[in-house]
Amino acid sequence: MSYQLELRHLRYFLAVAEELHFRRAADRLFISQPGLSRQIKQLEDQLGYPLFVRTNRTVSLTPAGIYLQTEAANILQKLDGALHHARALHEGQEGRLNFGYVGSAMQNIIPELLLRFRKDYPKVIYGLDAMGNQEQIDRLLTRDIDLGFVRLDAVPRELASKPLFVDTFSIVLPEDHPVSAENYTGIHQLAEEPFILFDPGYSQPYYDKVMEIFTDGGLKPNVSHRTVHATTIYRLVENKFGLSIVPTSLRMGYRMDVKFIELTDIPQRTTLSVIWRKDNENPALKNFVELL
Repeated sequence: MSYQLELRHLRYFLAVAEELHFRRAADRLFISQPGLSRQIKQLEDQLGYPLFVRTNRTVSLTPAGIYLQTEAANILQKLDGALHHARALHEGQEGRLNFGYVGSAMQNIIPELLLRFRKDYPKVIYGLDAMGNQEQIDRLLTRDIDLGFVRLDAVPRELASKPLFVDTFSIVLPEDHPVSAENYTGIHQLAEEPFILFDPGYSQPYYDKVMEIFTDGGLKPNVSHRTVHATTIYRLVENKFGLSIVPTSLRMGYRMDVKFIELTDIPQRTTLSVIWRKDNENPALKNFVELL
């Protein structure tokens, strides 16, 4: 047997079941008492059995009514929860955001953004994966991530981009290296040193910009190692395998025996940008972009 019930029937039934009084239930529901009585009679007719025992003075539940009261309350509670959750997802109050990022973005930019975002949207959860610039582009295009934090000058037309932070470069040297910020006069002082650089595959535009620094300084570098990990760079520098040039923001979060010389007198800068698909309809993403 199939029933053509409506949610209002269950809500009306529960009000009467809780009050055991048609007038009080009608007042609670803001409908007339005769109208409520008709709705309950219609419900019982559709079910084919009574839910209430009515006398001139009292209203009580039948055994079927007692059972239905418990089950209907559970059903409506779950439904209300589901509708609330659906609205929260629609409004971006809940949900998930998947991030890709280059290492330097995790030093201060991403933690600061997430802390601010969490104040207004505490139920949104995050997936965070460190990856190179091109991998972020690829995974945004395939919709595997929602946001990328990259060091790129141009992105495919399907993506939106917003610069977040313009950074200087810094030379990384062993702690006991004779050249320091106090006696540094130019990169030519390091002409005999091997250099450890981020791999061009990490970001070709970024690599080209670093090479410009050497060219402008009249130096053709001896690149002894290439890697995509700042920790590897610092460990190699610490153990005197060479020097490096990194974004200045990468000074944060590492405890190794290295020192930095910030290159403030050169034109080269590196920009950290956030990118996302223009057609991504994730409501949580919309709220995050507004925060940006």
